[in-house]
Amino acid sequence: MTKPMPSQTDRSAPSGAMLADLLARVQWRPEHLAGQLNTLADLHGHPERVHPKTPYKWLRGAQPRRPWPGLTAALLSRHLPTPVTPADLGWDDGGEESVSATAGLELPWTGAGGLQAARTLVEADGMQRRMFLTLLGTTLTTPAHEWLIANAATDTARATGADLPEDVIDQLDLITASLRRMDDQLGGGTLQAMVGVHLRTVVDLLENRRYSDTAGRRLHATAAELLRLGGFLAFDTGQHALAQRYWVAALHTAHAAGDRGLAANILGFMSCQAKDLGQTREAVTLAETARAGYPATAPRVQAILDLRAAEAYAVAGDLTSTRRAVDAAFDRLTDIAPGHGEPGWAYWLDVTHAHGQAGYCHLRLGQWDTARSHLRSALAAQAGAVSREGALRQVLMATTYVRQTQPDLDQALDLAGRAVATLAGQVSSARVVGHVTRLSDHLQPYRRNPVVTAFTDQARHLSRTA
Repeated sequence: MTKPMPSQTDRSAPSGAMLADLLARVQWRPEHLAGQLNTLADLHGHPERVHPKTPYKWLRGAQPRRPWPGLTAALLSRHLPTPVTPADLGWDDGGEESVSATAGLELPWTGAGGLQAARTLVEADGMQRRMFLTLLGTTLTTPAHEWLIANAATDTARATGADLPEDVIDQLDLITASLRRMDDQLGGGTLQAMVGVHLRTVVDLLENRRYSDTAGRRLHATAAELLRLGGFLAFDTGQHALAQRYWVAALHTAHAAGDRGLAANILGFMSCQAKDLGQTREAVTLAETARAGYPATAPRVQAILDLRAAEAYAVAGDLTSTRRAVDAAFDRLTDIAPGHGEPGWAYWLDVTHAHGQAGYCHLRLGQWDTARSHLRSALAAQAGAVSREGALRQVLMATTYVRQTQPDLDQALDLAGRAVATLAGQVSSARVVGHVTRLSDHLQPYRRNPVVTAFTDQARHLSRTA
């Protein structure tokens, strides 16, 4: 006989008894619960950590502090057939509601739906008492499948309000392009507020001015690219649920614009995040959905999508598919001509960047020499330039020297030291700092080496301040 879920049980029972019952159902010891909670806290950007023995206090009736009530309920809900709330556990949630990252974004794939998605992200103040839960598993790929089969939007004109001159949209796009390039040099933590202000302006114009269908689609595309950029800034600073909210909204708005390339690019970023979250299968699905949904009219855009797929396949350990996707990307980059009319947001992918991404792929496959060859080409092409991608390539190349059969610590620490200098003084990127932390972990067998000790101390300080 199936036991009733907490909502059906006697709420007069001690709160510890509720938790004990649920832990028994998922067959977890309290220490395992603590470990899973710490992983989830990190995933959602919470610096707090719970001691492995603390859940024993909860079993005896102690009330956990924020964010543990919401995180515990969310974690158990993922492993049980019926959702669990803090109240079900007999706990006070502090007025904070835990909801999916898609809350408020389950919208029709129309112009009105795209505008509402953008407005929802602009009006973030009403969501401050909510803890958004990162999408995982099939919930992560659902928006992609909906986009792939959705009918084209037809309601992108507006017949009331003061007329909006199209040259205003030109100026908006110039500002958006400037923000993209500023992100290249400064990193995600610096520009979020500026992107938010610019996005609000675009949404206000969409809601209050009069414009044609052509102008409306351009405005929706501008909003979608700002949402895409906002999502990347959140992702780069480790705010995974917020990044997903931006990208789901961006997907809706790009669909309203009728821009398949932009929407496919957004899915490519979602794939990149999925692989970082350990959602390998979903990363491949998102990357291949992007490729399937794009009509392949611009070689550079198609190359971007090929490299996203290559990264996903590399993390999955699929050497053949990785090589095929990498080769396809390089082939397309040799097929670029002025008449292809590529979108402005695709500017960043050139042969240099393709070498950097190929190097990452071969690193994940354990092919150290091939990875170094690609990364060396990327670093040589940007000699003297300081950027987030340069720091990332240095860390990745350092990792190949540490993980090869005969480690070369001098080479590794020289490269890693240059990356840390960039990250500490010029570029803000929690994502790249995460790679530094992983490199530090790989160096643990050599921790008695004073140079290694000095570097790991630097990495630890960098991680605390990222």
